[in-house]
Amino acid sequence: MDERAKDTPLDRIRALTCDVFGTVVDWRRGVIEAGAELERRTGVAVDWEELADAWRRGYEPAMAAVRSGARPWATIDVLHREILDRLLSERGVALEEAERRWLNAAWHRLPAWPDVHSGLGRLRRRYTTCALSNGNVSLLVDLARYNEMCWDCVLSAELAGDYKPQPVVYSRAAELLDLQPAQILMVAAHDHDLNGARAVGCATAFLPRPDEWGPGAGAEVPDGTHDIVAGNFNALADALGA
Repeated sequence: MDERAKDTPLDRIRALTCDVFGTVVDWRRGVIEAGAELERRTGVAVDWEELADAWRRGYEPAMAAVRSGARPWATIDVLHREILDRLLSERGVALEEAERRWLNAAWHRLPAWPDVHSGLGRLRRRYTTCALSNGNVSLLVDLARYNEMCWDCVLSAELAGDYKPQPVVYSRAAELLDLQPAQILMVAAHDHDLNGARAVGCATAFLPRPDEWGPGAGAEVPDGTHDIVAGNFNALADALGA
């Protein structure tokens, strides 16, 4: 154990719940590479960088419709496919159904950031480590297998029937882990996610990902309320003495 005074918020932590898209995996590179592969196979030429960014920008409005009750619950796979079909239509891109399914499943094959394996491995020796994502369970399982990540469990907003940053997602995760929110450290590269977790009593760790929206695009700037700001998962392990 480290030398911090006992019974600080970080000393109570038993589990880490980690955002996935952007925090653990590089969604942009994965989608762009999938598009380039599809273009090689089919000859369908698209500005894949622009499409990837537009696809991701459609993510929040689609979830907001679910959160507000404007539409019934739908998984991220369903929302992603709806966004993709709209974007292809707007750009006049013709893809067969099998090609659309394969491209939509690119979100199941996203590469992890380079620090993830070593950093999570260190953290897992001391804490229960879990994914906590808006991605559906099947998507998160596929990502874990694709990247050979050894989560202790995969938790999804699907299990709460709502999307982060709604409080029920974080509360449901705590219930499933049989922990109090104060015993959980939420780890993410996005303030809105961390603020949602903090609202129910979780501790928070901000991990900037300056390349999430492309090389040199820059990371979010944390709002200063988080318990830890660490440059990557290995730095987080250092900060926690793991």
